[in-house]
Amino acid sequence: MWTHGVPAKTRRVIFRTLLAALALAAPLPPAPADIDATVEEYLRSTGLPGAAVTVTRGTEVLRTAGYGRTPDGEPITERTPMAVASVSKSFTALAVLQLAESGRVELDGPVRAHLPEFRLADPRADRITVRQLLDQTSGLSDSTVHPFTRPQPGSLAEAVASMRSATLVAEPGERWEYHNPNYQVAARLVEVVSGLPFDDYLQRHVFEPLGMADSRAIDTADELPPSARGHLMVLGGAIAVPEPPAFGGGSGGVLSSAHDMAAWLIAQNNPGRIASEAAITETHTPSPASGSYALGWSVGTTASGERVISHSGDLFTSTAYQALLPDSGYGIAVMANTGLAHGDAAALADELIALVTGEPVRPPSGALPAIDAVLLGLAIGVALLAVRGAVRARRWADSRTGCPSTVLRLLPLLVPAVLCASIHRIVGALYRGRDVALIQVPYLYPTFTALLATAALGGVVVLVARLTGLARTRAGRPRAHT
Repeated sequence: MWTHGVPAKTRRVIFRTLLAALALAAPLPPAPADIDATVEEYLRSTGLPGAAVTVTRGTEVLRTAGYGRTPDGEPITERTPMAVASVSKSFTALAVLQLAESGRVELDGPVRAHLPEFRLADPRADRITVRQLLDQTSGLSDSTVHPFTRPQPGSLAEAVASMRSATLVAEPGERWEYHNPNYQVAARLVEVVSGLPFDDYLQRHVFEPLGMADSRAIDTADELPPSARGHLMVLGGAIAVPEPPAFGGGSGGVLSSAHDMAAWLIAQNNPGRIASEAAITETHTPSPASGSYALGWSVGTTASGERVISHSGDLFTSTAYQALLPDSGYGIAVMANTGLAHGDAAALADELIALVTGEPVRPPSGALPAIDAVLLGLAIGVALLAVRGAVRARRWADSRTGCPSTVLRLLPLLVPAVLCASIHRIVGALYRGRDVALIQVPYLYPTFTALLATAALGGVVVLVARLTGLARTRAGRPRAHT
């Protein structure tokens, strides 16, 4: 040993010096007051109505707290259940890994070996493995299985049954594509193999062992409790609205609190209580085909280059985000009660990551209220033009007497209505082919939808008024005598 022959007193001095140097080299964890200040400033500057936040390091909980209020006006606390949306996928993946560790599921074996009811119209589906469901390389796609525009199932069994006419867009294992039904099939597999409803399985094997008493799994948006619902933001103000109808069992249905997410993050950084270190590591490790997506987690780096293992979750009225920083031992989880259009959970988590890693914090953008004001101003202008057009329709008709192409010239008035009826397909294309239901578009773009709907209604009103004016003009015209 390099200290051989060194007097004991000198060794103690050297040891203490090394400890002091290490303490100076490793940044101190943020104080709870610093975390509170970061979150409260974010809420103040963005208008975010409420959030629940967890920050852990190793086995230590640095802060669990709620900020702001729920849509029904109740204060958010560390025990308030909120939606974690697609963060749920990490829970589903762990449940499958637990069954694999016990020898009841073969990760690289075909899904149908464990779930015979998983039948698709495409024979290649028989080769989809359990792992390929979890790392999203199954070949299933929103373009062949429509998660939102299909009739919404009421259970995991119905969700799997509704896929029987589906085909694949790629060979299993060939390419990565994010697709919620992959995890609905995986959750149904857990039910069938374990003999327990999915929520019961998570209660017995994940939530109860970790002391997550506030957590549970639901299937549909209708089951969201008031505390887990959220808001739209218009002109910087929050409007409480219900979540549009959707099925999220296995893919987005877990509810949890800041208190419970602390236990979950600690279990990830300190395996053994609910799964072995090998199983946890496997959920954090992508395959070559899946790129940066592992099993219910994504792998990347922070702005300073530190490794981060994370997953976001987006509903249309709330968002969630979880992140692990393996090199420094931090865990961060955020649930925010505004929706996908704003991404507040991920943005606030980025600020907390910057806080714990010493990176500069970027202030949130304040452009959205200004954009809302412009779009709503345009909607008012369009409405006034439509009223003017309807009032002057008779005069317009009189000036077009005898013009054979008059009716054809009215057709452009229908363009906004046609666009309004098909806007969800355009939005889906903008979201790289994701399935989007028409009812979801106002949640994504409320003021643009107001403008488009105003233009559509105004165009139809003017069209009807002008056609009526033409009919009256022609009815009042003297007939030619022969």
